Amino acid sequence: MIKGVPPEDVGRNSMKKVAAASMTGTVIEFYEFLIYGTAAALVFAKVFFPELGQATGTALAIATQGVAFVARPLGSMIFGHFGDRLGRKKTLVATLLLMGCSTVAIGLLPTASSVGIWAPITLVALRVAQGLAIGGEWAGAALLAAENSPPSSRGMYAIFPQLGPSIAFALASSTYLIIALTMSAESFISWGWRIPFLLSTILIVIGFVVRSSIEESLDFRRTVERKQTLRVPIVEVLRKQGKEAILGGLAILPTFAFFYVGASNLTSYATRVLGLSKTTILAIGVVSGCSWAITTVVGSLWSDRVGRKPVIFFGGAVSFVAALLLFPIINQATPLFFLLGMVLLLGSIGFAYGPMGAMLPMLFVTKYRYSAAGFSYSVGGVLGGGVVPLVAPQIERIYGSYSIGLLLAATALLSCLAIIGLQEESEGESSILLRSDSF
Repeated sequence: MIKGVPPEDVGRNSMKKVAAASMTGTVIEFYEFLIYGTAAALVFAKVFFPELGQATGTALAIATQGVAFVARPLGSMIFGHFGDRLGRKKTLVATLLLMGCSTVAIGLLPTASSVGIWAPITLVALRVAQGLAIGGEWAGAALLAAENSPPSSRGMYAIFPQLGPSIAFALASSTYLIIALTMSAESFISWGWRIPFLLSTILIVIGFVVRSSIEESLDFRRTVERKQTLRVPIVEVLRKQGKEAILGGLAILPTFAFFYVGASNLTSYATRVLGLSKTTILAIGVVSGCSWAITTVVGSLWSDRVGRKPVIFFGGAVSFVAALLLFPIINQATPLFFLLGMVLLLGSIGFAYGPMGAMLPMLFVTKYRYSAAGFSYSVGGVLGGGVVPLVAPQIERIYGSYSIGLLLAATALLSCLAIIGLQEESEGESSILLRSDSF
């Protein structure tokens, strides 16, 4: 029995509360990336960098997107630190508010014609704030689900934070599809681009209400009761479980690589090379996002039956094949084949990404679990979401489009190798607990 915690309080967090609280933030995280990327490519050169010309302004606007990736590791350390010392609930409320308010603030930001150079400066500052919040968001959401679930159904609980990216992809595509069908290009540039940013207010309110009502997890309260909280958790992560933290980041790498290449590089490729219309691409985005959601659910539930490692390895193998088939399929240059390619690309990563939310946090000791999971997530995010999409256009120009498929296949292969080096969740928990007694 935990001192000061009545028996009925241990199970107070209902499945619905845990699901909503863990999923909302990850939806906002990926939704924000997608709407920002689209606005940066289409509007921000005119709105925030008008003096630089269209080409230079667009390049700089898209470059501001990478600022968030630079801030992510710092955010994972900051919020991981407070999550391990002050609790998951308070930290998750903070990351939600920082991320959500920054997104809404971009939607309200004055243009360069109104405030001059302060417009782009403020835009970059808000992107830094978003990156910091995102760095601490996923780890807390995954911990919230994992620590509130029994081991036998942890995969089922892990579904909810893992559904965030797929739901966000479908939601962002739907939002821009509706705008494209109902608004002129002039109206979109003038004020319509702000709508997707302001709509995130709905998600923020829902997330804040739900997260404010949940209780701290039993695992964290036990750590506090035993006075096991650490002064600098990230130092202990690197000292005690640095190997697991790095391998965990490499294991989740393909999710970011496939998602960001699909959302940004392939969207550009479809219009620039394949000649598909924007509305067609957006509609395909809705369908492919749904395919990702389906395989995420399948992978999570399957992992409760056969274990996390076999399912994640299977997902990596499927992703490897999908990457090699991607460009032979989409280069047929029809909407149907592009749809098949995008469904294959995003659908393949769900098998591994679903159970990753159950396995990755539980590889680490409770007293530094938030910091460790956040560090691993940031490693995968920076490499897969920052480096791979940046390198992809360069290798396409030199070696052709098929080289992007080979690059994605390499990330999937690396993930399979990394997952081999990690312990199965149940084994890892036992060995970690034994080691933690001597910390």
